[in-house]
Amino acid sequence: MSLFRRSRSSSQLFGEVTETVQLSPSMIRIVLGGEGLGGFEPQPFTDSYVNPMFVPIGSPLVPPFDQKSATRLDREHQPRPRRFTVRRWDADRGELTIDFVAHGDVGYAGRWAQHAALGDRLQVSQPGGGYRPDPGVDGHLLAGDESALPAIAASLDAMPDDARGHVVAVVDGADHELDLEHPAGIEVIWLHRVGADRPDQLLVDAIAALDLAGDSPQCFVHGEAGETRAVRKHLKNDRDLDIDGSSISPYWRRTYTDEDWRKVKATWLKEQARDD
Repeated sequence: MSLFRRSRSSSQLFGEVTETVQLSPSMIRIVLGGEGLGGFEPQPFTDSYVNPMFVPIGSPLVPPFDQKSATRLDREHQPRPRRFTVRRWDADRGELTIDFVAHGDVGYAGRWAQHAALGDRLQVSQPGGGYRPDPGVDGHLLAGDESALPAIAASLDAMPDDARGHVVAVVDGADHELDLEHPAGIEVIWLHRVGADRPDQLLVDAIAALDLAGDSPQCFVHGEAGETRAVRKHLKNDRDLDIDGSSISPYWRRTYTDEDWRKVKATWLKEQARDD
């Protein structure tokens, strides 16, 4: 047995792939199940997330492994944590659904998702989160790119039938759009990067053109750092909205690797606060 393997009684959570679904050319749904998820503690948030640990090719690690012991390995063999939204937790079946964005056979997470086979294991953390649509507000705005779609979809699932508002989503093209179930009072707007003169401006321009539902809509805007920052600045400065009850945050940064983005994210957020 590997030095880094732990018994099934371990507190480390891990799931075994029970199903894979290609939702779009860039999104893959992975359903995880099995006894390794027995201690999973679901959160009430619709942006609930876990940190899967992706094992590099050639690493001796086999889930479930002790993460502290894994740090003794050479850097190239250490697990790579990535943050992903919980699309759904089925308590009755003990199954965790995660929708992965994958652009080509690159990156640890995307590569793993594209090659995941039934029975493959993935170690995950307990979930965190912080946002859930407030049923008492008079309007909603949910916006972002592919990375935000799982949380947007989960939020729509949690809304009452009489909810009002807008979803504005940026994807590569029409074949990347998802079938989002939503209340009748929610308008879903899809924007396509391919063929756009300024794809980085699509989101903020579309939101600026909206007649937002309600006097003070609750906003959920997540995705690429530059795009979410532009939307935040527009909502706060141009529309003078109170965004204290909203969730606006960057998931990733264009031209940055995940590791590079983590290094500068805190500084970026401080700079963003000066937009107010």
